[in-house]
Amino acid sequence: MANKAYQFRLYPTKEQEQLLAKTFGCVRFVYNKMLEERIQMYEKFKDDKEALKKQTFPTPAKYKKEFPWLKEVDSLALANAQLNLQKAFQNFFSGRAGFPKFKNRKAKQSYTTNVVNGNIKLSDGYIKLPKLKWVKFKQHREIPAHHIIKACTITKTKTGKYYISILTEYEHQPVSKEVQTVVGLDFSMNTLYVDSEGKRANYPRFYRQALEKLTREQRVLSRRRKGSNRWHKQRLKVAKLHEKISNQRKDFLHKESHKLAKLYDCVVIEDLNMKGMSQALHFGQSVHDNGWGMFSSFLQYKLEEQGKKLIKIDKWFPSSKTCSCCGQVRESLSLSERTFRCECGFESDRDVNAAINIKHEGMKRLAIA
Repeated sequence: MANKAYQFRLYPTKEQEQLLAKTFGCVRFVYNKMLEERIQMYEKFKDDKEALKKQTFPTPAKYKKEFPWLKEVDSLALANAQLNLQKAFQNFFSGRAGFPKFKNRKAKQSYTTNVVNGNIKLSDGYIKLPKLKWVKFKQHREIPAHHIIKACTITKTKTGKYYISILTEYEHQPVSKEVQTVVGLDFSMNTLYVDSEGKRANYPRFYRQALEKLTREQRVLSRRRKGSNRWHKQRLKVAKLHEKISNQRKDFLHKESHKLAKLYDCVVIEDLNMKGMSQALHFGQSVHDNGWGMFSSFLQYKLEEQGKKLIKIDKWFPSSKTCSCCGQVRESLSLSERTFRCECGFESDRDVNAAINIKHEGMKRLAIA
């Protein structure tokens, strides 16, 4: 079985918007109450991890007597808040994440509900959701008939737009494709990547393009009195700019990853720590602008759907310092050197040379070199 999500724009009525706002608030409230109790447990048993793991989580039902208004919203949304907190603690105990934090009103406004006894249905541009009943939405693509709806996540953006992500389950066993075409990608700060054939993604750097306008609008916002009508109007302007940049970036990354997944049977990339790179090299804006992490995620699921492969090689592999012609490794290579030159006489663009080395390393993993 495989899962696939479909995202659509929601158009709730004023009454439905009020109920959505109430649900977002209740989910946040229940999450924080459960976390508060869990912290007390943690403080009590933190020296005995085994005893701590055996402690049961409080449930949302526990709070409904004391706070009866919790009954007005979808109970499945509250149950999912409990599951999210459990997962947060599991990640903490396994060392994958830090200690769970309280959610505030500025946090992402969303909640998840599940399909139970046909409570979620689609019909002619409307979707039926628990408590909300029929909500209008823009279905720009069809969900295949063999896809079974399992859950829905409703989200409100900073600009006041509503989206629904419909998670489906379907029978899918991709047949592993014989690897015939392989490409290596070397991360590039300016163009997103350079491939082993010398082609560049030519990423437009949407954030950099909008930086001047964004700076100007944020400066205006800083001068407004917080909470005033003018402040709210200006906050919306800034939020819309950020949303536009995000959408442009996501659209570009989807198209680029789709193109690569269609052309090649195997793509080889470096397993980079982008957060560490942005901090160590002071390239924060450039690293976050091109969205390499998102790009590699898109690439992975698009390849897997077709039975193709994404290979990630070790980030310490000296792809830039190695000669792709003779294999000799240089002792040092500064970032300012954009042309790679080897004692054997080989000369190439630094990024193209690195991409070829990444491809060769990937082919060794596949044992087809």
